[in-house]
Amino acid sequence: MEDIGNKLKAARTRKGLSQRELAAKTGLLQAQISKIENGASDLRVSSLIALSRALDLELELIPRKALPAVEALVRDVESFADLRGSVKIDVRPAYSLDDDEEGEDE
Repeated sequence: MEDIGNKLKAARTRKGLSQRELAAKTGLLQAQISKIENGASDLRVSSLIALSRALDLELELIPRKALPAVEALVRDVESFADLRGSVKIDVRPAYSLDDDEEGEDE
C-alpha cells in the first residue's frame, strides 16, 4: 500500500498539484489523499480510479504470475527512454494510418 501511495504522490508532484487541488479534481478529501500517500489508509478501487484519471495514469490489473514479465518490460522501456535522451534514436509507431486511409470509409 505504501508503494502505491508513493507512486501517487510522485505523479501528483510531477503534475504540479497540491493535495488540495487533487482533492478538488477527484472529489476526495485532502486528508484522505494525505493518508493514501502516506500508506495510512486502505485505498478503495473507486478512489484509485479517480486519482489515476486525475493524474493521467493508466490503471491496469495484471495477473500475479505475469507481474515479473511486465515489470521487466517496464524496466526495459524506462532504460530505453533514458538511452533515448542521450542518443538520437529514430522511433516510429509500429502502425499509423496514412492520410489516404482515414477517409476511405466516408
